[in-house]
Amino acid sequence: MKRIMLVDDEKDQIFGIKTALEETYGDQYQVIPAESGKQCFEILESQEPPDLILLDIMMPEMSGWEVFDKLRDNPNWHKIPIVFLTARTDRIAENAGEFLGDDYIEKPVDITELNNRIEKVLSRE
Repeated sequence: MKRIMLVDDEKDQIFGIKTALEETYGDQYQVIPAESGKQCFEILESQEPPDLILLDIMMPEMSGWEVFDKLRDNPNWHKIPIVFLTARTDRIAENAGEFLGDDYIEKPVDITELNNRIEKVLSRE
């Protein structure tokens, strides 16, 4: 079972994505929710690193870009694949998400498409 950390400040997004992934692909994924960048790092410091992180870009206090930079600067976490999630649909966000992270997907998330992208990223390991 692959451990997927979902970092998003919107509780309804966490609930929807976590529920859909676990109900549809329950034998494949354990989803670990984090409601902020700060909580993401608290979880990472206390548990084994996840196999992949789904990371919202637009969050208060610490943006997804800042979380990404801190992850890449830490030798314990720098190899964790990152899939950016965002409501932004502009070309700059898309290009940066694909260039910096391992993939990029727009909200609202289609759960089948998200699963396909997770599998694609994890198959590269």
